[in-house]
Amino acid sequence: MKLLCFQAKRFRWKNHAKTLPEVADLDIEEEVRHTVVIFIHAEASDADQARTSSVLRQSLKHIKWLANKRELKNIVLHSFTHLGGATAEPGFAESFMTTLSQRLSETGYRVWTTPFGYFCEWDLEVFGESLAKVWKEIH
Repeated sequence: MKLLCFQAKRFRWKNHAKTLPEVADLDIEEEVRHTVVIFIHAEASDADQARTSSVLRQSLKHIKWLANKRELKNIVLHSFTHLGGATAEPGFAESFMTTLSQRLSETGYRVWTTPFGYFCEWDLEVFGESLAKVWKEIH
């Protein structure tokens, strides 16, 4: 699992084009202010049953840690398969993101997920501190 994380003043997205033909037709444009934005690259090895719960636990811990550094309660999850490595099957990636979203919501965060299976246009306004831009690779 690879996570590219931003503490953002603002994140706006709009779906642009499908990357998976089987996903529903959507026309979504949203914006969230004062949020942690997580670009998620699920890797093939993450789908191994022996690893999935550990990867989920470590991802949750990292996201919460970063959000709490600035007392942010908004989180946006964005599937981003361009961070390298062997990409997981779409079904696993989508399911993982759904579970991650549910678990974060259960602990008091407001969570948005960009449309899965779409390229999106986006505007990202990030805070200036070094901690506002964090790369995390979970093994």
